[in-house]
Amino acid sequence: MDLLKTLVDKGLRRELPTREEALAVLATSDDELLDVVAAAGKVRRKWFGRRVKLNYLVNLKSGLCPEDCSYCSQRLGSTAEILKYTWLAPEEASRAAAAGVAGGAKRVCLVASGRGPTDRDIDRVSRTIEAIKDGNEGVEVCACLGLLSAGQGERLKSAGADAYNHNLNTSEGTYGDITTTHTFADRVETVRHAQSAGLSACSGLIAGMGESDADLVDVVFSLRALDPDSVPVNFLIPFEGTPLAKEWNLTPQRCLRILAMARFVCPDVEVRLAGGREVHLRTLQPLALHLVNSIFLGDYLTSEGQEGRKDLEMIADAGFVVEGAGETTLPEHRTDGAAEGARGADHACAGSCGDGEGQGAALRDPAAGSPCGAHAPGRPAGDAVPAGGARTDLVAVRRRGAGTDLAPNA
Repeated sequence: MDLLKTLVDKGLRRELPTREEALAVLATSDDELLDVVAAAGKVRRKWFGRRVKLNYLVNLKSGLCPEDCSYCSQRLGSTAEILKYTWLAPEEASRAAAAGVAGGAKRVCLVASGRGPTDRDIDRVSRTIEAIKDGNEGVEVCACLGLLSAGQGERLKSAGADAYNHNLNTSEGTYGDITTTHTFADRVETVRHAQSAGLSACSGLIAGMGESDADLVDVVFSLRALDPDSVPVNFLIPFEGTPLAKEWNLTPQRCLRILAMARFVCPDVEVRLAGGREVHLRTLQPLALHLVNSIFLGDYLTSEGQEGRKDLEMIADAGFVVEGAGETTLPEHRTDGAAEGARGADHACAGSCGDGEGQGAALRDPAAGSPCGAHAPGRPAGDAVPAGGARTDLVAVRRRGAGTDLAPNA
């Protein structure tokens, strides 16, 4: 297949595909799916070998967010029956982080709901970062606190933060259809704030909100232009009690094509399989490891994930290895001999949308009037989710770990 040969050659050279080539990946048939995975796998192995980086989420403050992100179970107006609690004490957050590190996680992601941190919040998170670093030698810490103001990234960096997550989530053209309380430009600005502070930027997307193929390509190209070190790919978890609860537009095959497209467009960055993988990839999760080089271990912010033990078994059974604490994640040309958390400003979510959970209005393809990606022009008819295909049984609210008296899943 000439398309795949071209994409592999470009990926090995770190050359940007054309938009038409990226769209063509999403339009491939199920008969071609294994060829697509194999091709993208060559690019993944070139830059990351067979290593899988494990990340662990700690939800520092859950629920009651004033933002109206339609995909989020913690949004303004959400009736999802999630855990709600205020800030964890640094010691409690450190204990939660230690469970993830003990399970093999190399990076701990500290997430808090809200529009963005106050200066007092930055002080609080700084103490938490210090507590985690003191108790877990060599661990990376990524903060996800919403929109950053000038100087806040520098303060997090001084406290020991290695990275900052703020996802773009969807294309600029359709962003206003999912959130009205902040803009796509606000998100871009926060990613740039993080980079200028010397933090490793982490920014990704959420698929399955009814977007078109063109929207997916647009957001991944926007991410490539921002040049984050990490690109988390989330799949919508349609929580009851949120505006997108009925949006079941994904199949396992569709998810693999999206991951492959992201790998071809961002060949040498950490592509992370994030929220919703268990719900939408299901038994095809091991195939995704040929495309991504990073996953979350255990539970997410407000939903339960696969058992940490099963994550480790899946990685081993698929022939991959967990990346060690002493190993450098990114290729040498991206680190330039410097720490990964200090790449500078060459180049996810307000509050706690970093894993794409809980994710108003369905997105529409403005050109075609298509109600969702399942019926977008150029999309194979077999990709549409059949009636009864929604797996609501796989959407489980988190009831353990941070904010509870029960042991975490790690």
